[in-house]
Amino acid sequence: MKPEPRIRAARCVSAATGLLLAGVSMGARADSWFSGVAQYRSDMVYQSVQMMTMVAIAGVLAIVVAVPVGIYMSRPSQRHGAAVVMQTLNVGQAIPKLALLALAMSALGIGSIPAIFGLWVATLLPIALNTYEGLRAVPRSLIEAATGMGMTPLQILLRVELPNALYVIFAGIRTALAITVGTAPLAFLIGGGGLGELIFTGIDLNDFTMLLAGAIPTALLAILTDAFVGQMQRRLVSRGVTSRS
Repeated sequence: MKPEPRIRAARCVSAATGLLLAGVSMGARADSWFSGVAQYRSDMVYQSVQMMTMVAIAGVLAIVVAVPVGIYMSRPSQRHGAAVVMQTLNVGQAIPKLALLALAMSALGIGSIPAIFGLWVATLLPIALNTYEGLRAVPRSLIEAATGMGMTPLQILLRVELPNALYVIFAGIRTALAITVGTAPLAFLIGGGGLGELIFTGIDLNDFTMLLAGAIPTALLAILTDAFVGQMQRRLVSRGVTSRS
């Protein structure tokens, strides 16, 4: 037997009221969370700068090392050596980030230096791999044309291969730095500081607002880092290479 229209209307009103109260409750809770996060403003700023300094140093060092490694692996005469280098980088990437930082701590002690070393190792593979793949993807016809014009291998690399591979190389840098920013909070566990201090202390104290005070800036910094490198990519990479890629 179907319920009366009044009963159905009452149920609808009751359900709508419940949803409204739930929404108000969640909104009030979110307001309380964000007001609680605001009390950690100074800590968030200081630890964000501390963490991004480590990320910047590790990222620059990774680019300085990984791009030449990718160039080395892309040379046709270095196929066997490229396989060895790639396997070595894969081993470094396969090690869990926390274990990698622990190994760095056991070798270099506690502080920012082992943290930067661990982040540097974690950043190497995407940049080296994309450099290798970008250079290998350069059309053979362009290299043959440059050879026919009398260019030396170094001139071909600098004027033909790298400009055409730059879009792919930047994609690897963006991926690597985003991963590094997400990994950087773990540096707190080996004395490196950073936003991990708020995150892990919040977990230990069961303080959700402190946890958010570390997690929200970390997510925002990863997004901003990717956007910043993306802007560099758009400015430095030729439009013709971008559209072709």
